[in-house]
Amino acid sequence: MRLRPLTNDRPKPMVQILGKPILEYQVEWLRSMGVEDIVFCCGYRHEVIQRHFGAGEGFGVKVVYSVEEEPLGRGGAVKRAMHRLGEAERLLVVNGDSITTIPLEPLIEYHDGAGCLATLVAVPFRSPYGVLDLDESNRVRGFREKPELPHWVNAGIYVFEMRVEDYLPMVGDTEEETFPRLAGLGLLAAYKSRGFWRTIDTAKDLQETEDELRTILSKTLLGLGR
Repeated sequence: MRLRPLTNDRPKPMVQILGKPILEYQVEWLRSMGVEDIVFCCGYRHEVIQRHFGAGEGFGVKVVYSVEEEPLGRGGAVKRAMHRLGEAERLLVVNGDSITTIPLEPLIEYHDGAGCLATLVAVPFRSPYGVLDLDESNRVRGFREKPELPHWVNAGIYVFEMRVEDYLPMVGDTEEETFPRLAGLGLLAAYKSRGFWRTIDTAKDLQETEDELRTILSKTLLGLGR
């Protein structure tokens, strides 16, 4: 709802950034990391996703769809989609409203070494505002624009062992039900990354992500020009 009217005729992951849907950036990232099989958990305007990606043949991956008649929440959606994965031992879960280039191989290696049922990617928390540096007499000595703060936040990227299904609700969110239970049992790990990651939740996020991607593409083109 925060991205209306852009989402009046499409789900949020299909909102375009620089002429390409958010989900297409994700598919390109996953394919570049060696992921070949993708399940889209979708509901609202799911036909827009299906028309764009089809069976995935045009994107170098295999795509199937888990369509919800009623919203199941993130936990319920994953639980339902797991039955489309065949004999897989683990799965990677990604929220559909983010763009990232975080490498997957070190994440998987970390997960394997942690011995947990689930590992989430944690990224630094950046202040949404500029921060003042004050001295003891409250004189302003500096100003930092949206600095990184000493906290970490959930990036919405997870590695799950298939056995995590027992901890997923039929209807509900992983953040409210699954992760607190796993954390209490010592079965949830966090993989810290400072790789490129942006989530698109508002029109402001959309504009800022477009500006960052333009800068990245410009630098890449300049590098190729040399």
